[in-house]
Amino acid sequence: MTVAATTTGAGARPVRAGRRLRAPAWLGTVPFLGYVGVFLLWPTGILVVDAFKNSSGTWNFGAPSVLFGSVGRSFFIGSFKLCLISAVAGAVFGALVAYAVASGKPDGTVRRFALAGSGVLAQFGGVTLAFAFQALIGPTGLLFHAGWYYSFPWGIALIYTYFQVPLMVLVFLPAIDGLKLQWREASESLGSSTWQYWRYVGGPLLAPAFFGAFLLLFANALSAFATIQAWENQIAYTVPQAISTSLSSEVGLANVNAGAVLAFGMIVMVAVVMTGYALLQRRAGRWLR
Repeated sequence: MTVAATTTGAGARPVRAGRRLRAPAWLGTVPFLGYVGVFLLWPTGILVVDAFKNSSGTWNFGAPSVLFGSVGRSFFIGSFKLCLISAVAGAVFGALVAYAVASGKPDGTVRRFALAGSGVLAQFGGVTLAFAFQALIGPTGLLFHAGWYYSFPWGIALIYTYFQVPLMVLVFLPAIDGLKLQWREASESLGSSTWQYWRYVGGPLLAPAFFGAFLLLFANALSAFATIQAWENQIAYTVPQAISTSLSSEVGLANVNAGAVLAFGMIVMVAVVMTGYALLQRRAGRWLR
């Protein structure tokens, strides 16, 4: 506490001026950091530790060799195929829909409807989505019976594309909105064609955002479980299905740490994909600002 040097009149008491206590800037992030620590970092740490132990609880640094075995490798290959097909289809069709939406009025009804519908459909998955496709084109489908529906990965990739396309619309639309009309006019004034504009101006600017959104779709498909489990719960094709089998089946309980090893492999795979996504988003953000 300090005493003020000035007074307002003769014989007036000195006025005490106190410093106002200010909370640290990071104090507001404590609830978020606590949530991340308890529900993300702590379970991840337990999972990593269990991946390097055997069923008796002793350390076994050879346990991750399951990832490179024929069985573990087949699960990761299956997940990679499914994620790649659904991400490519979702990115291409979603980018076309996003461009069509961005070409309309910024505050038009079509744009509002498309954004609202994309927000809902991007979260629509699981048992409900698998049942909807089965009722439509399954063995007793109302529309027709598609024999390839139960073929992996094409049948389930079609279902995944249903929620990949709207997610791409939500993620990629801001990048298309960032393209300024003046750039197109300047390109045309210099005599360039539409192809040349997209080849040398629009394409290079949108490429980081497009491939970043593609990686996000890849990670989204990698972590999806309920949809493919409802589509096929007898045969494990992907890593999430294999983890579920190791935790629930009588055969899998003989080696409960196999699920932890597979989950550890998924963590590494997602970390690599999301790192690439963050780098591409940073590059795309340079001109979006």
